[in-house]
Amino acid sequence: MAGLLRQNINIAQQSIKGQLLRTALTVIIIAIGITALVGILSSVKALEGTIGGGLSGLGANTFSMQRYPFTMQRRGGGERTKINPVISYREVKEFEEQWDYPLSQVGVSFQATSQAEIKSEDRKTKPKVIITGVNANYIENAGLNIGEGRGFSGFDIKNNARVCVIGSDLEDELFQGLNPIGQALSIRGNKFTVVGLLEEKGSTFGNNIDLRVLIPIDVARSIYTSANINYDLSVKVKNEQIMAGAKDSAILLFRNIRGLAPVEENNFGIIQSDQLLGTANELKFALRAAAVIISGITIFGSSIALMNIMLVSVTERTREIGVRKALGAKRSTISWQFFIETLLISQYGSMLGILLGLLVGYVVSGLLEVEFTMPWEPVIWATIVSIIIAIFSGVIPAIKASKLDPIEALRYE
Repeated sequence: MAGLLRQNINIAQQSIKGQLLRTALTVIIIAIGITALVGILSSVKALEGTIGGGLSGLGANTFSMQRYPFTMQRRGGGERTKINPVISYREVKEFEEQWDYPLSQVGVSFQATSQAEIKSEDRKTKPKVIITGVNANYIENAGLNIGEGRGFSGFDIKNNARVCVIGSDLEDELFQGLNPIGQALSIRGNKFTVVGLLEEKGSTFGNNIDLRVLIPIDVARSIYTSANINYDLSVKVKNEQIMAGAKDSAILLFRNIRGLAPVEENNFGIIQSDQLLGTANELKFALRAAAVIISGITIFGSSIALMNIMLVSVTERTREIGVRKALGAKRSTISWQFFIETLLISQYGSMLGILLGLLVGYVVSGLLEVEFTMPWEPVIWATIVSIIIAIFSGVIPAIKASKLDPIEALRYE
């Protein structure tokens, strides 16, 4: 049995070499479909990581008050999008002071810059560090975890302490081999003592959120004095069952702070973590559906092309089939010969498509600046699909070849 299989594989390889151009075209068509499947699914896997990092701005059971809603839709007739006023420092302080909803806490923050250069003794970073001014509740509300040291206390914030919490990447850039806790660093000539190290979060669409420094909000305001700064508010509730009530109270309070009349629309947005997760899941589903549809159409076309090539091959080799049958070859032997040939062609296309698809996934991961991980699921699916192509495309030619009458086949010119 093994010897017969080896012989069929050798005959199939010789036949493939004999019709190299047609085989190459079919392999390329199959590879395009497999590339679409593996490439898009690999890209989706990379996006899942970066989207997950992008949602790190909101922790569980948390909603955020921001300048704009999550979606800003244009009205009919090409009317300009509504421009909301920034959320000012006065407004966030009033909100923080007046908020008294039970089992909840308020986080306040603003991004001072994303191009800071941080120094520590004889080391310094490139000017790409994110500086964020925060209050004591920001770290917990944002779903961040302290890897070493501690977060900010109420005392730190109230007394404008020159302390900071750094992202995990700064440990490698500034304190190689040293415990960062207790070390000093400099931001625009201002000295800070590191009291905490955040756990790694990863990159988000090219934005490395592990390369950041958190400092007390009023200290950040004294160092970075840009006009028209927009602040972010977040509210975390201890129990999901009170989320709806907390959101209604937050909206009412912020409307009062902004002096909105009852008939006026909100000029701010509220974003909840599960809304972002739902949107992210919809995006991933759409991308996966696109992968299946695009690759499905291409693979179907390649299956037809492969079947036609094999049918032409059966016709061209009619005399060869007649000789083999005259020498005692069984119908099953003939059919297996053509099926194995079909399987080999589909596997060549599959291997080329998988390699190209992985390359696409690798490039996308590089563009998003996220770690590339081997997408085993798409690779397994691609292998299964290539076998299905072989079965679909190879059965009819194999049956046709096995049913040829040896006498008529020998007469074929």
